[in-house]
Amino acid sequence: MMLSTFFFALMNVCVKEVSHIPAVEIILFRSGVSLIMSWAMLKRQNVSVLGKHHGLLIARGVAGAAALILFFITLQNIPLATAVTIQYLSPIFTTILGVFIVKEKVKPWQWVFFLISFAGILVIEGVDVRISPLYLGLGIASALFAGIAYNMIRKLNTREHPLVIVFYFPLVALPITGLYSVFNWVQPEGWDWVILILIGVLTQLAQYYMTMAYQSEELSKVATLNYIGIIYALFLGYIFFGETFTVWSYAGMALVLVGVVLNVGYKNRLTKKEALAAAENGKV
Repeated sequence: MMLSTFFFALMNVCVKEVSHIPAVEIILFRSGVSLIMSWAMLKRQNVSVLGKHHGLLIARGVAGAAALILFFITLQNIPLATAVTIQYLSPIFTTILGVFIVKEKVKPWQWVFFLISFAGILVIEGVDVRISPLYLGLGIASALFAGIAYNMIRKLNTREHPLVIVFYFPLVALPITGLYSVFNWVQPEGWDWVILILIGVLTQLAQYYMTMAYQSEELSKVATLNYIGIIYALFLGYIFFGETFTVWSYAGMALVLVGVVLNVGYKNRLTKKEALAAAENGKV
């Protein structure tokens, strides 16, 4: 998950570099590159690209595509910091939905740790209360759809190859973004082509490692690691765009890290206790 959030942060740097190209057109390029890479790698490993659990795979693709398109719409219509802050509701939605969809138990203390990390995001990014209820609603819907997508990955568990799950996202997104781009096409020029392809490659890497994480570990433990992305974003913003930190940035980063470390540590202790209890019961 740490690798995934890092590659997503690098991808966002690339997206910022081609901000003159419509967001949906960028999704079209990243979906095209991801589709080709996934198909080629699955063929090389002699794995069926369509998988076996088609219902869950399509649901993951639809939810993921809806989340990304809605996020990009909010990104273009409200302040960046506010759009990003709303999107960081997705780990909370992921965990809440996980209680019902995959029947995972979440301890009360874990909700506290989630709130600490989310408070860190609010300290760093802030929230513009003047935004329209429409775009606020679309942003929340984006985070909700992301939570559904992550739950579909967890529900599939290891029954499907990670690349098969990744494959279904561009499979669903391409027709939608392609139709939109036909009527709103902006011609990429020069280095735009390189950056757009790089966005697709970085997305592929990020999606692959994210899928492996959600397949392998409980949602409440993995989802909180999404908050590390804000720290990557701050440092990459400093390196590539000269964006500076404030005292509040450091305070927010500290809160994010405290929430993440406490949640992962707490979950690890619970796992060890359960393993010891199971071992003792086995001896009895």
